[in-house]
Amino acid sequence: MLNTKSKTSCDDLTPGVYLIGAGPGASDLITVRGAKLLAKADIVFHDALINEEMLSWCPQAKLVSVGKRCGKYSNSQLFINQQLINASSKFKIIVRLKGGDPLIFGRATEEIEALRQANIYCEIVPGITTALAASAELKQAPTSRNISRSLKITTLPTRLNYIDHETKIFYMGRDQLSTIAIDLINQGLPGSTPVCLMESVSNQDQRSFGTTLEELSRYKDVSIFTDEKPLIVMVGEVYQSVYKTLTPLIQDVEPNNHILSA
Repeated sequence: MLNTKSKTSCDDLTPGVYLIGAGPGASDLITVRGAKLLAKADIVFHDALINEEMLSWCPQAKLVSVGKRCGKYSNSQLFINQQLINASSKFKIIVRLKGGDPLIFGRATEEIEALRQANIYCEIVPGITTALAASAELKQAPTSRNISRSLKITTLPTRLNYIDHETKIFYMGRDQLSTIAIDLINQGLPGSTPVCLMESVSNQDQRSFGTTLEELSRYKDVSIFTDEKPLIVMVGEVYQSVYKTLTPLIQDVEPNNHILSA
């Protein structure tokens, strides 16, 4: 299980590695927490595309460029992982500064897994992904009630040597949990597909539940979730290693292989 704890204030930080999203480019579009952590960092491993103005947030830190740019020399991911692990024995607060959001095409999974195996504390600080920043510049929302109710963020599917298991994330799904699951199963997703339910994300009262589509398809009691707290439903194979570490949504479920159509 990943060595994480509840987020503390930036005045009382747990020694470890902080993966921070730098945002789309402008130095003032980093989050407040991200900027505060940079100001506390002992060493910062940053991508090549990071705006140099952003590095002025951490004049006290040692700076190490580990960026990847097409056509130019770049560090291998394994080498970057090892640098983070080695730094943890020499520095208290280590920042890995990534463009956009670290979890959107940022190869953060490899770094998180390497830190997990080394039993090093890790925290992820979200950033504004470029797709949303571009929408803001256009002053045009990518979703619209009467035109588009979904948003797909992807990269060009070149040189794929594996099956691409698309991740699906649903907003405001509290009252439609079983319907969401049944629809996805009817579309061909296995009933064993992992599901993570996150309530009041990033707040002190955040709650996280793990289940599968098969279990969720039969779940009717939504009373454990309140109207006042937003619920997000995250579905996909990428959650295979994490959903079982969360609070089980359903306890002592009897096997049931019959899924009713919505």
